[in-house]
Amino acid sequence: MITAAKRLDLVQEYYFSRKLKEVAQMNAEGKDVISLAIGSPDMPPSEKTIDTLCKVAKESNTHGYQPTMGTPELREAISEFYKRWFDVDLDAKTEVQPLIGSKEGILHVTLAFVNPGDEVLVPNPGYPTYTSLSKILGATVVNYDLDASNDWQPDFEALEAMDLSKVKLMWTNYPHMPTGARAQKETYEKLVAFGKKHDIVIVNDNPYSFILNTDRLSILQVPGAKDCCIEFNSMSKSHNMPGWRVGMCATNAQFISWILKVKSNIDSGTFRAIQLAAAEAIRNEDEWHQNANIETYASRRKIAEEIMDVLGCTYDKNSVGMFLWGKIPERYTNCEELTEKILHDARVFITPGFIFGSKGDRYIRISLCAKDSKMKEALERVINMRNTRTIWN
Repeated sequence: MITAAKRLDLVQEYYFSRKLKEVAQMNAEGKDVISLAIGSPDMPPSEKTIDTLCKVAKESNTHGYQPTMGTPELREAISEFYKRWFDVDLDAKTEVQPLIGSKEGILHVTLAFVNPGDEVLVPNPGYPTYTSLSKILGATVVNYDLDASNDWQPDFEALEAMDLSKVKLMWTNYPHMPTGARAQKETYEKLVAFGKKHDIVIVNDNPYSFILNTDRLSILQVPGAKDCCIEFNSMSKSHNMPGWRVGMCATNAQFISWILKVKSNIDSGTFRAIQLAAAEAIRNEDEWHQNANIETYASRRKIAEEIMDVLGCTYDKNSVGMFLWGKIPERYTNCEELTEKILHDARVFITPGFIFGSKGDRYIRISLCAKDSKMKEALERVINMRNTRTIWN
């Protein structure tokens, strides 16, 4: 009898993979669901980025395998990116590594640093892939709780009280997803000190620093951070390139060499045209980021706040990123009770916070990755649902 590997018993199908099947069926039945659930930018990359992709793809000598370590052009661009936006110096040859998206980086870093049975610190609430990939690879997940009362920053007293003897890796993510909590220099300083004290690799996932945010920070700005820290950045969010699968990893040369050893045994490099187009995107003018990542999302954010208001949810007006995180009213047993009502009564798909961990049980998340017209229509549907009082029945 053929059976699946036991590791599959440790995880479930990704929530969005499962739920989008239901939404697709509803759409097939003519119900026209508006999705405000997934953080997939709906706008295109810059024109120069697309032009470069097309130009290089037409060249006859660009279709072979590419070096796993990435092209020199892309590595140089990543180094320039960190210097330009964060004033962090990185050696393009040894301290950066292009990725096929940050999710791939989570896999490679875990394989490079964590043995089966080792422990990994994962934020609660936090990105579900930190948990699922750790479990698949045989690591033991240890959650550290984040709370609104502490602006969703780590509680270092609670961390110090834990048994950290088996912890090899700590995942952190600021600006935070799903809550939108801002990155704080003080938090980064404490994380670096914590990692050094306990010989823990701190991995900061930093894809949202350009979305509704002008105070851009990197953990690598902290003196000595490269000794124990790794940072991911993703072009999916900041440069409107989610389907392109381009990310970046920055850290010290030794860590990069270990990650590359894993990566070189898994993939054969990204298509050259995508790499050179990504290098062009990294050099976008400041005005492009202002228009694409600030003004557009700011307009949508106002509509999302109106939806939260209609639903009776509370939220942080100072949060950043491409989502709005709201606490549900006390009358609901849990967040999914509310999101299911919205999906089936208003035909609007909103994410329940429980998928990000137990600390998200009483929260919902609205994505800003939909056109203003669609978000306004979603608002009207939710208002109509409220007016018919089905939301309270």
